Amino acid sequence: MSTSADETWTAANQASLVAGFDRVRRLLGGHAEDVQQVSETPPVPGGSALERLGDLFGLSPFERELLLLCAGVEMDARLAQACAEAQGRPGATFVTFGLALGALAEPHWSAITPVRPLRRWRLIELADDAQLTSARLRIDERVLHFLAGVNYLDIRLQPLLRPVSEPALMAGAHVTTVERIIAELESEHASPPVLQLDGDDHMGQEDIAAAVATRLGLRLFALSAIDIPATLHELDVLAVLWQREMHLLDAALLIAGNQPAEPLQRFVQHVEGLVFISAPDAVPLDRGGGRYRVNKPASSDQKRLWAQALEADPARINGQLDGVAAQFRLSARHIDSIGRDLGPVGATDPDTVWQACRDLGSARIDELAQRIEPAAGWSDLVLPAAQMDILHQIAAHLRHRLKVYEEWGFARRGARGLGIGALFTGESGTGKTMAAEVLANELQLDLYRVDLSAVVSKYIGETEKNLRRVFDAAEESGVVLLFDEADALFGKRSEVKDSHDRYANIEVSYLLQRMEAYRGLAVLTTNHKAALDPAFQRRLRFIVAFPFPDQAQRESIWRGVFPSSVPTHGLDYAKLARLDVTGGNIRNIALNAAFIAAETGGPVNMAALLRAARGEAAKRERPFTDAETRGWV
Repeated sequence: MSTSADETWTAANQASLVAGFDRVRRLLGGHAEDVQQVSETPPVPGGSALERLGDLFGLSPFERELLLLCAGVEMDARLAQACAEAQGRPGATFVTFGLALGALAEPHWSAITPVRPLRRWRLIELADDAQLTSARLRIDERVLHFLAGVNYLDIRLQPLLRPVSEPALMAGAHVTTVERIIAELESEHASPPVLQLDGDDHMGQEDIAAAVATRLGLRLFALSAIDIPATLHELDVLAVLWQREMHLLDAALLIAGNQPAEPLQRFVQHVEGLVFISAPDAVPLDRGGGRYRVNKPASSDQKRLWAQALEADPARINGQLDGVAAQFRLSARHIDSIGRDLGPVGATDPDTVWQACRDLGSARIDELAQRIEPAAGWSDLVLPAAQMDILHQIAAHLRHRLKVYEEWGFARRGARGLGIGALFTGESGTGKTMAAEVLANELQLDLYRVDLSAVVSKYIGETEKNLRRVFDAAEESGVVLLFDEADALFGKRSEVKDSHDRYANIEVSYLLQRMEAYRGLAVLTTNHKAALDPAFQRRLRFIVAFPFPDQAQRESIWRGVFPSSVPTHGLDYAKLARLDVTGGNIRNIALNAAFIAAETGGPVNMAALLRAARGEAAKRERPFTDAETRGWV
């Protein structure tokens, strides 16, 4: 209704209430004959709030009048006083069931039973434990305001329920899902179904539910599954209050999440009306309904969404956002939010869009993994040509995923095998982590090291949940995942001897599945390649062996290890290269020598390096030979 129509209805509804209060006041005074003489109140356009309430909950004429009487004592002082006079008690300015039975038309005892609408839907409450006929009756405050024309979500539900608005932007696949659901709902149903929206796009699931509700003329509210009470009494109270709101507000419910499962299942069985369940996986339910898979938009769909969000001509920005669409798997709502934040700048500067996507995703994964600032570049890597070529191939695969997967059709053959997983093997310090930094730096992506101690759990099923959280967050943010010393988690799958072996193998299988479907880059590092299951290795796209550096490579590392601003004097790189150490050891020695030089006030020289080298050897508990350090000083 328009504002003027709202005002007209409110005024007519108020007039109807006043006339109703006057009618029941005359009845209480024993002037039933006067009631017939009261002039008729003009009808309320669309029906009064009392009429709507009676129709919604199936109230009998007596129950409607009783509800009106209970509202009247709260809103009309004269009616409250009439109650006291009718009961012969000056202070009894309230309603009792006995009073209503004696004064109102068409009375029936069942009106006050718990199974009838007045108490079943908590429209009125018994205020004390007296006999039913003398117990004080009070109208629920939410219902009182509804009768007065003020319709709002019950304050008892406001901490639990969140309104969900119709989305401004939707992926094409999600629009298709909305049309399928509308067609399903328009077919014949004995009762509205429970519609399950499962998949990895929880925002997209909300958007679909909101779009369907809007099409049906309903308001949508979201309830977290974890907030559903476990006790039957509290669950029943929540179910009753929600169903009452469902009628009063013309609303539908979206339950987000499927944990804990049992209270969710019981709650769904208790409530009526249209209910959506948004969760990663479907929930087994007795109450029937459809199931719809809702995942984040594909790269091709995201390109269209970016053009809409940035209000740009798709032809003009063609190709500029391919990298963004390929690297980041965002919900339509996130794309819309970034587009509104960036405004016209985003359409002309794809770099700002890229950075905004990075910033958006990092907040979620920061809770699950350790961020590493990638500083190394290609020139910092000292590796054989074959290994460098494979690393460049990895970068190329990430850079051109959209073209190969979407435009050339490889993704249409299934998600399995599309993950870009790499295994870096080699001794500690040979450059495995640095190579991951180089790739992240080259691709302008964030690099995160996964803390295996936080992922692996002794409790059955928890490891898979932790891995899911890591990969879900990584999919959205497009980061490079680094599982350092991964053989601790991805070791040889054991022969099944007991239930623990079986669940350990399930964990590995789940990891393999996520690795193969992950569109980003996951780098696994290990010092012991032989410890990894060969089946696991076959399902990785790249395996890069980082060899122990030979003398020529060590000399190259030594020549590049000191920043140009470090004062040096008399360094003999050929002699330094005789040290039989990895690049990691070389960096440690160089750094320690720099601190020694800073302490003495001189430059980094061979003497400082010899002292630092001996400290590194003591740490390894393997002293260098005379041949390695001969002639340094």
